[in-house]
Order: sequence, then structure tokens, then C-alpha cells
Amino acid sequence: MTTDSTDLPVRYDRLTMSLHWLTALLVIGLFACAQIWEQLPKGTPLRKELQALHISCGILLAVIVVCRLLWRLLKGRRLPAANQGALNILAKTAHLALYALLLSQIVLGFLLRWAQAEPFNFFGLFDVPTLISFDKSMKSVFGGLHEQVAWAIIILASLHALVALVHHYGLRDNTLRRMLPGRDLN
Repeated sequence: MTTDSTDLPVRYDRLTMSLHWLTALLVIGLFACAQIWEQLPKGTPLRKELQALHISCGILLAVIVVCRLLWRLLKGRRLPAANQGALNILAKTAHLALYALLLSQIVLGFLLRWAQAEPFNFFGLFDVPTLISFDKSMKSVFGGLHEQVAWAIIILASLHALVALVHHYGLRDNTLRRMLPGRDLN
């Protein structure tokens, strides 16, 4: 049995697109939030509110990333590769690196918060239990790693977005459109 290429889906499914764009929005928001509070004096109410928002959105990001991975592994729509050869390998490697960095960042965020030995909650709805206790000296280690991974995510995600724009405006192919809702691509 052969499959006609016109039978293949041309876009990712709605859930895949939604989770992708929610991830992008949260990553940008979390990074911006951290950059803003770093400019504020310690102990100010706005700084504390931004940190609480960052923690809650970080927990939300953790849930979304886990859902993304499960959906991708179990049910998500598979599309033919947009590139061939070395470009395909490079694209797959970049996606894998983004997932690895996101997962690392989530783990580091929890470790950092637990090393701070301060309670934290999810949008005021429930407290997050402390699963591991650390010496407070680990706060600077986890904090430094959390910041470095954040910059790595921003740099790699920016390159990802730039390549999508090159595909769209330079190569004039459907690579970017596959992740955008809308009309048929044909």
C-alpha cells in the first residue's frame, strides 16, 4: 500500500501548535520577568510579585513541556521532514537541545527554590512541597546554572525563530506555516 503525498497532513495538529506557542510565550515571559526584577531593589513588593509570577509560570511551563513530550511521543502528528540530509540532522539536533535545555531549566528552577528554603506556590492555589533539602550554599550554584541555561534557551530559541523566518521569507517554503493555524498551505 502506498501513500499519496497529497494525503499527508501539511500542518501540525492544533494541540501541538498550541503547546509550541504556549511554550514560546512562557519562555519569553519568564526570561523578561527575571530581567526586570534584577533591575529592582531587593525586597521591593514589585520584585517579590515578579518572582512569584515567575515561579508560577515556571511550574506551568513544566506541565506544558511534559505534556508536549508525551503528546509528541504518543500521539502528535508526524510530518515529513522540512529539510533533507545535514539540514534535517541539524534541525532535529536543535529541537532535541531545546527540549533538553527546557527540562534542565525546569529541574534547576525547582532545585534553586528548594535550596532557598522558602515556601512557594502555584498562583496562590496550592503550595509546592519541598521534596529535597539542600544546604543554602547550593542556592548560588543552582542560581548560576539556572541563569546560564536561561541564556542558552533564549539564544537557541532565537536561532530557531530566525531559521523559521529564513524558511518563510528567504526560501519561501511552508516550514513556518506548518506551525501556524490558518488556511490550507496548497
